[in-house]
Amino acid sequence: MTAAFRKLRNNPQFLFIRLPYILSLLCIVAGVVWLFLLPLDDYSRKNYISENALLPGQVHAYFSGSEQHIFRGYKKELESLLGNDGSEEGQKNEERTPVITDKIQSILRAAGLKVATQEYEYTSSGITHQGENIYAIIQAPRGDATEAIVLVAAWKTVDGGLNLNGVTLALTLARYFKRWSLWSKDIIFVLPPDSKTGTQAWIDAYHDMQPSTVQPLPLKSGALQGGLVIEYPFNHRFENIHIVYDGVNGQLPNLDLFNTAVSIAGGQMGIGTRLQEMWDHNGSYEKRLQTMLRGMVKQGFGYATGAHSSFMPYHIDAITLQTHGNGWQDEMALGRTVEGLTRSLNNLLEHLHQSFFFYLLMQTHRFVSIGTYLPSAMLIAGNFTIMAIALWLRTGYSQGTPNAVAATKDEKNSEKAPLISQDNDVVEQETTNKAAERQLALPLTLVVGLHLLGLIPLYIFNNLSHGNYTLATLISIVTNALLPLLLAALLSRNSTTTQQTHLIKSLSLLLLGLFLSTLATLNFSLSFMIGLLCAPLSFMHRIFAETAPVLRYTLSIAGLVFLNILSPPVVLLAGCAYVGVSVETVLTEAAFGWDVWGMWTQVVVWCVWWPAWVVGGALVGASLF
Repeated sequence: MTAAFRKLRNNPQFLFIRLPYILSLLCIVAGVVWLFLLPLDDYSRKNYISENALLPGQVHAYFSGSEQHIFRGYKKELESLLGNDGSEEGQKNEERTPVITDKIQSILRAAGLKVATQEYEYTSSGITHQGENIYAIIQAPRGDATEAIVLVAAWKTVDGGLNLNGVTLALTLARYFKRWSLWSKDIIFVLPPDSKTGTQAWIDAYHDMQPSTVQPLPLKSGALQGGLVIEYPFNHRFENIHIVYDGVNGQLPNLDLFNTAVSIAGGQMGIGTRLQEMWDHNGSYEKRLQTMLRGMVKQGFGYATGAHSSFMPYHIDAITLQTHGNGWQDEMALGRTVEGLTRSLNNLLEHLHQSFFFYLLMQTHRFVSIGTYLPSAMLIAGNFTIMAIALWLRTGYSQGTPNAVAATKDEKNSEKAPLISQDNDVVEQETTNKAAERQLALPLTLVVGLHLLGLIPLYIFNNLSHGNYTLATLISIVTNALLPLLLAALLSRNSTTTQQTHLIKSLSLLLLGLFLSTLATLNFSLSFMIGLLCAPLSFMHRIFAETAPVLRYTLSIAGLVFLNILSPPVVLLAGCAYVGVSVETVLTEAAFGWDVWGMWTQVVVWCVWWPAWVVGGALVGASLF
């Protein structure tokens, strides 16, 4: 065994050519296998509540009886102003009129709450979003207005449905909560016109971070400790509660808040809970894996999944409670659940901090923490660093890869030994460790320039009118097909040395590994997905002139076609076709996320993924010239 290792150690072709590829491939395979092991019981844990002060389900909820009559009365008043019978068909396109706004304010004032309004306007992709938020504050009888809890019921759900029952329930709860003297925190009821812009405008203004087109808030309370969003967009009774927890840029609420909602709804109220739209979860490996992957996709895209997502950037834990199915649970059951959650948050002595902020849920009672799943993305990112270091070492010697390990001081330095030249040929030459000066000007200029060039498509796709997105995507595909060939022709014309070619790839992969390993700690899912899409870049390089022309041209063309299939705009088109959504819709939502939510997924795409892809395409294309 020792002799075998010594033989491999003395083989420079293995150490500097084959070994990095083997290690990179092993890292990629290990990262993917690691991810698929996570749903197993040995790698995941049962959910538990770390914050004892929450005391979920330890109090009796009194929201029932006569409050149902109040709910029905409020609902009848709003339905009469809508001008329809309140059916689902008649509610699809109903907008909140000024008359309804005045009515909501009068109901809140009659209940004894302080009421205020806020107008706002956003413009994104040539579309103007404007509206008026209504919010009211219950001042805590036992508090000093230093802390508050937020309850949100938007007029339109995140899917565009009319949230009439949700708004009515919020009004009923406001009247009900006002009569209790147990509150130690203020309770704020926010009633925005929609779930995408209204809540964002309100929370930005609450922290004095609003743009000029958003009015400041005339009324404020203390630091927000948590938020709950109510969505009940249909008239019939529901079967279970769908808990939505994904935030912007992959941010997540404290796991204690999610566990508290599951404990109160399922344990105390007897209401089933679901997540990630998995309606029939039987706890099997397949269902766990599917749930986890759905959560990773939403986290990786980084868009807001509901009104609760607007709270995440301000470190406010929030979730959305969506009713689902057709069962025997009514609005009173949902109201008691909200009451139980509010009273649990009211018990908090400090901000939620003990449980996890980085996790992957695979069912309502099982999760994986960051310490378990993080190595998966780190292994993917590590393969780029391994290849970058290997290429850097190969460029540090004048004759090529040194047989530094093979030649010891006791051996004759004049002995002939096979070494790997800069153009990957095995030649007979003197064993030497003489260092060579690296020519870094061209590689640094090209790699840094391409990363800066990514700012151009980033700006274009975030500022175009929504009607031009499809055309812009097609132009981007054509441009991406030609740009690597243009760079390849320039590199060949300038007689780029083999050392410079390796340095270009080394620096590009080094930056890619650095960015993805850092991103994995912030948004694991995005880092993992980008890492898999960029994985072929570690194994594709320039084919030098010594290779047979037919084979060289064939491999280069095949490599370019394969890389173009993995280009960002082509992946976007393929994803849209698979999901059945138009490119215009996706890019409009992405631009809206950039302008309103502060979403930075596009930065990773155009300033991390795209430059590395262009470098890979240029090096493969250089084999044609």
